[in-house]
Amino acid sequence: QVQLAESGGRPVQTGASLRLSCAASGDTFALYSMAWFRQAPGEAREFVGGMSWASDEARYGNYGKGRFTIVRGDPRKMVYLEMNNLKPDDAGVYYCAATSDSIHYSAAPTNDYEYDYWGQGTQVTVSS
Repeated sequence: QVQLAESGGRPVQTGASLRLSCAASGDTFALYSMAWFRQAPGEAREFVGGMSWASDEARYGNYGKGRFTIVRGDPRKMVYLEMNNLKPDDAGVYYCAATSDSIHYSAAPTNDYEYDYWGQGTQVTVSS
């Protein structure tokens, strides 16, 4: 089993930057990819970006592209989401996800159903 814990979400003003952290614990050796998803009120979870541990390159969704950066920390244990120039529309709950399916060895999947493990989420609020 793997446990994921997000942190770093808080209220900020438009234009601010935030760094979200995701710490994995438990059987992290079994993980192949980790990712961040965003969920706004009343909307489905949306892929923000992710990274496989075999690759040095992150993969991004359309949301936040150019403003958000995935940063890899301690392999299979930490992944960060750096968010710049935040806008009110960026508000929502940000979830960390991880997969232990070896098919995702080389690239992080973009669909939420492809992830086995989820954190509780961290809330980001952006005021204008």
